[in-house]
Amino acid sequence: MKKKSIFLPLMLGSLMLVSSCVSKKDFDQVKLENKELTNNYQLTREKLASSQARVSALEDQLAQQKRDYAALQQSLDKSLINSNSNNLNISKLVDQINESNQYIRHLVEVKTKSDSLNMVLTNNLTRSLSREELKEVDVQVLKGVVYISLADNMLYKSGSYEINDRAEETLSKIAKIIMDYKDYDVLVEGNTDNVPISRPNIRNNWDLSTLRASSVVQYLQTRYGVDPKRLTAGGRGEYNPIADNDTELGKQRNRRTQIIITPKLDQFMELIDQAPENR
Repeated sequence: MKKKSIFLPLMLGSLMLVSSCVSKKDFDQVKLENKELTNNYQLTREKLASSQARVSALEDQLAQQKRDYAALQQSLDKSLINSNSNNLNISKLVDQINESNQYIRHLVEVKTKSDSLNMVLTNNLTRSLSREELKEVDVQVLKGVVYISLADNMLYKSGSYEINDRAEETLSKIAKIIMDYKDYDVLVEGNTDNVPISRPNIRNNWDLSTLRASSVVQYLQTRYGVDPKRLTAGGRGEYNPIADNDTELGKQRNRRTQIIITPKLDQFMELIDQAPENR
């Protein structure tokens, strides 16, 4: 009985000693695990802070990109507006160019037709004149206008504005051409040299040149039936010379009457009306 009592305390002490040893080991293990958890927690917090900073930076970058996009969109809208405006201006300019080209083509067609008619008219007239008449009649086409220049000595009596008999045949041929080309107007223009004239009822070379032109106009009307609405008489006196008046030959060339055959004035007015307006 006594031995049993002694053994029991020894067992209890051993159990307490073992228990004490186990608890310290577990405690150290717990401390180690706690330290690791603490380190992991600190590392996680640092990573979270870094991630938040990166997110904030990305948000700032996104906001800046949005502002840049908005500015770019605004600039693009303005560019589109300017582009549309420029396109409208270009389109308007193209329309004007097309209208101008169309007008130019029309003028070219008219001029081509006029030149062709003038050449036919000139050829018909020169073929109808004799060699002798061609020595005193000069036919030219200048800038779409037919000029028939006749020397005064084949048309008028000396120092007079009356038509002589010699001129009748030549004027009849010219009248036939005028009658054939009814779309043309006729200007008869008298010219003189610079030698003063003194005749009853003729004050000066202005009068003489105008009276001579009037005589031709009335001759074409009364003898050959040319419509007087197509005829115009004008005098330029000594102020439209084509040669030097210092020589007798020059004076002879300046004493002339020109029959000028031109397209009707209203045809030119129609062309003007068809011209594109300036915008």
